[in-house]
Amino acid sequence: MTSATTFETISISSIDGVCTITMQRPDVLNAFDNTLTTELAKALKDASRNEEVRVVIITGNGRAFSSGQDLADLKAKYVPGYEPHLSGDLKKRYDPIVRTIHNMEKPVIASVNGVAAGAGCSLALACDMRIASEHASFIEVFINVGLIPDSGSTWTLPRLIGFGRAMELCCTGRPVKAEEALAIGLVNQVVPVEELEDATQKLATRLASLPAKAISLTKRLLNQSFENDFTEQLNQEAFAQETAGRTDDHFEGVVAFIEKRKPNFTHK
Repeated sequence: MTSATTFETISISSIDGVCTITMQRPDVLNAFDNTLTTELAKALKDASRNEEVRVVIITGNGRAFSSGQDLADLKAKYVPGYEPHLSGDLKKRYDPIVRTIHNMEKPVIASVNGVAAGAGCSLALACDMRIASEHASFIEVFINVGLIPDSGSTWTLPRLIGFGRAMELCCTGRPVKAEEALAIGLVNQVVPVEELEDATQKLATRLASLPAKAISLTKRLLNQSFENDFTEQLNQEAFAQETAGRTDDHFEGVVAFIEKRKPNFTHK
């Protein structure tokens, strides 16, 4: 993905339909300041609109995925008499990021290289799939500062691991290390740290090679399934299948199967 925009806190690379967005504040464990949230939101929106991008990867440089809100930004504010108004900050900075990931008609993979805490954990959970290094951990730290999990965590976490486990993790703030995260369904894979990039790229490249329209419709249906009743979901499946059936990729896939050859998908 090419862009004239120069970013300060992220880097972007794109190859074969896979766009990788890397958070670049390793000295503060990729903590979110205003610049990082603004740039991440823009990069995700650009990727969503770019027809050449079929899969997005989000990762962090250094030892962490993201440690969440940069507390250095709060030192000057939190003095006697200060009254926080946090809802505006969420709606302006964090919600656009997770909403774009949720609504994007492309799979988004979190490549979790280290700690994902607070809003950093929420970011990883908002992605469609998660591959974690053996050094990764997930921490809903909000309770430790008298707050509730935000940036979508109260929506994504119970859907991934169930109400009981979600309640425990949100109300205790205890860390979940990579192997436990895999066991409870929080992540899709755990790999040695030196294999994380290759494992993520392998999955992303596989997804990027498959029919883009069918993948986007599948993501939409899976998200809708939590709100629709069974009959409505069947109706939505029928509509989506009609749409998918009219694509060139569907025709090519069937013909390739009949001819016993590898399909040549064009994402049309």
